[in-house]
Amino acid sequence: MNRLKGQVWVFGDDVDTDQILPGYAMAEEFSGLARYAMAGSKQADFAARVQAGDIIVAGRNFGCGSSREQAPVALQAAGVSLIIAESFARIFRRNAINIGLPVLVAELRRHVQTGDLVEADLVQGIVRTADREIAAQALSANVLATIAAGGLINRVRQELGISNN
Repeated sequence: MNRLKGQVWVFGDDVDTDQILPGYAMAEEFSGLARYAMAGSKQADFAARVQAGDIIVAGRNFGCGSSREQAPVALQAAGVSLIIAESFARIFRRNAINIGLPVLVAELRRHVQTGDLVEADLVQGIVRTADREIAAQALSANVLATIAAGGLINRVRQELGISNN
């Protein structure tokens, strides 16, 4: 889990939660959110084309807009294993970590295109493309523990000795 490898989907700056998960999808059950992932973006067919383990790469301020926790849930349910952006809206970053979806801060966008393969080391804070290594902000031990547990609720349950069943 500390190393993730996947095909890249590149997005721009200021991808807001309405692009990630349009308001009309908010009435869906969490189990149905995957089919609306990125439906409000310029790549509206993302949900139909994304593969398990794919990685989103974006510019500045990914996840800005509303505080809806369904936005990272939709991406994770669609198969996204990691989001790498130049910066994140604070609430989106926290919501992603809380559900066990890793997010890395790195300036990767200008070095990759949609369809490229990258590998990220979450502990070391390194992203490898076909021809270079790019430094990212390494995740803290606390964040890594939350992601490894599958999210904050699972982590608290584990620490309290409460079964997830």
